[in-house]
Amino acid sequence: MKKFFYVLFSVGVLLSFLGCGIYSFSGISLSSDVKTFEVRPFVNEAAIVIPSFDRQLTTTLQDFILNQTNLSLTTNKGDIVYEGEIINYFVSPNTATADQTAAENRLTVAVRMRYIDTTNEKNDLERTFSFFFDFPGAAQLSGAVEEEAHEIIIERLTQDMVNETLARW
Repeated sequence: MKKFFYVLFSVGVLLSFLGCGIYSFSGISLSSDVKTFEVRPFVNEAAIVIPSFDRQLTTTLQDFILNQTNLSLTTNKGDIVYEGEIINYFVSPNTATADQTAAENRLTVAVRMRYIDTTNEKNDLERTFSFFFDFPGAAQLSGAVEEEAHEIIIERLTQDMVNETLARW
């Protein structure tokens, strides 16, 4: 009887692994046909242009995909391609004080991204992603505050892009 349960348990474990398909613990599942990816430089079309922001977004997305997958980065003809534009970059007051000044400001960035899967066009996607960073009203968006804002916003945007396209969350 003990041997029967051992065999039954082993078969159950084996079947559960067979049902997983191509899967990684990061949640990213890719077709075996996909070997390379390309991230074209994001173009800054926002009313406020921060010179290094587009380059930082592009390289962070490249690094994120390199670290989370076994895909090879290529400069052209990738099996999957990311491209897009930074369409909004603006600061607005988030909360006010009693004397009508900003107690907190919010930097909001929006990026329109296109994802092209050359191996399966059903996976192609065009979507706008946005995220924000709140900072004290008395602070200026420069120096350490700006660096922290860019780092947090870009990290979240790249995670959202990869989750939507490769993990399909």
